[in-house]
Amino acid sequence: MSGLHVSARVAARALDVELEVAPGEVLAVLGPNGAGKSTLLDVIAGMLTPDGGTVSLDGRVLTDPARGIAVPPHRRDIGLLAQEPLLFPHLSVLANVAFGPRSRGLRLRAAERVAREWLRAVDAEEFADRAPDSLSGGQAQRVALARALAVRPRVLLLDEPMAALDVTVAPAMRALLRRVLRDSPPAPTGTVLVTHDMIDALTLADRLVVVESGRVVESGPVAAVLARPRSAFAARIAGVNLVVGRAVAAADDAADPVHAVDADGVLVHGCADAGWSPTGRAAAVFAPTAVAVYREHPEGSPRNVFPVRVAELTDRGGIIRVRAELTGADRTGLTGADRTGRKRGDAAANGVGTSGPVALTADLTSGAVADLRLAPNAEVYFSVKAAEVQVYSC
Repeated sequence: MSGLHVSARVAARALDVELEVAPGEVLAVLGPNGAGKSTLLDVIAGMLTPDGGTVSLDGRVLTDPARGIAVPPHRRDIGLLAQEPLLFPHLSVLANVAFGPRSRGLRLRAAERVAREWLRAVDAEEFADRAPDSLSGGQAQRVALARALAVRPRVLLLDEPMAALDVTVAPAMRALLRRVLRDSPPAPTGTVLVTHDMIDALTLADRLVVVESGRVVESGPVAAVLARPRSAFAARIAGVNLVVGRAVAAADDAADPVHAVDADGVLVHGCADAGWSPTGRAAAVFAPTAVAVYREHPEGSPRNVFPVRVAELTDRGGIIRVRAELTGADRTGLTGADRTGRKRGDAAANGVGTSGPVALTADLTSGAVADLRLAPNAEVYFSVKAAEVQVYSC
């Protein structure tokens, strides 16, 4: 079978995942700290032997504990770019990049030709004769990328490659990675990108996998996962509000059928598509810009009005992020009405499950926060029309 296939169980780290990377595909792996992303990379790279499962690349078995197969890292045709460049300090930039080809048997001049080719590909040829300690962080990471690619790996593993870079340098490195992975000769067969940054996934990946507590909880094309998140982490990175619970069907005699999701008493009404099932697990998602914030209970008839208590205000470059939790007095969607003078959130990001306090977030302008007199422990109402809520089976 072509491509990378991974099935791994590591009991000590509570990891049990299965995934594949098609030839030429860039797969982004996202998840919170401690989810098992680094452990997954260690298994693929051959630095950790799992308790069970297999790793195969283009039909060649690299790991199979049951059969005693554990191909060492340097023989796997797999390259790794980590958060830190980890260049050899005693070698020049050119020698660093030529190290891999030399270790695979190329003569010095041939290895240096390959090294210069990749330094040129990552816009770092001018640094060839310099020492690693004379490079900036972004320059060193470009050289590390050239070194990883110089051995022409069948699979490239990227472990938070932009995490240690200055925010002004990361966009250039991201653009470089996109160019190298898509256009440079010859790009790796497949790429696994571990990241916390949604921009990395949006700009680099074809497909997205979300790992939580050592399990794959979501997978699919990047746009599809972001449009219909099913986990708190995916909802947060997608920048939407998410409530997950039990599907509730609309009344049979309703002139305007509106379905709902019931998450431990938190009832969120919304519109469903053709794939909706009125039973089983379901999710409700609504855009943050659809949320209206009131000091008093709104009059009229919006389907979803939630009494909340402000938990935290955070300045995010001129926008104030308001995180609020539903108050215990009433945890269901209330009947109320829209009215003029409301304040709308410009953006929000939060995932809500069926356990623990139900939380929603909204981003408001500083003027809206001042008008509403928002502060920690302030009790207000979040409202969203059912027409703005999408509900779907999950």
